[in-house]
Amino acid sequence: MSFSTPTAKPKRPEFRNINAFRDLPGYRWPLASIISGMHRISGLILFLLMPFIIWMFATSITSEYSFARFTAAFSAGMLGLPGAIWKLLALGVIWAYLHHFTAGIRHLYMDARHAVTKEFGNSSAVATLIVSLGLTAVLGAKLFGLY
Repeated sequence: MSFSTPTAKPKRPEFRNINAFRDLPGYRWPLASIISGMHRISGLILFLLMPFIIWMFATSITSEYSFARFTAAFSAGMLGLPGAIWKLLALGVIWAYLHHFTAGIRHLYMDARHAVTKEFGNSSAVATLIVSLGLTAVLGAKLFGLY
């Protein structure tokens, strides 16, 4: 008759709720998730600023007088705000569109090619950031009259 000692059961994983204020600030987000979050934020910005975008488009193509009034909003100001504020708002819309567009192409490519590796996610996130910020800088320089 042999007596064996009982073996210890393996410890089960412990799941707990996280505290968003304590745990999330210390979490290091990968660049791909930051770009994906920025894609959502840029879509929200475009949605919220849709009346402004429609106004800009409609005012710019209605007539020569309305186009002059449209350009005056960016130089002299409008509604008590200086023209620089309106240019910054337009620059925000430009960034939101360019980022949303390039990140959307990134997501479509990843979906079509099943390119969901960690390496491709990181490299495509870097490319998305460089392209969207680079194009925003070029168009922002044109908007502020640097060339």
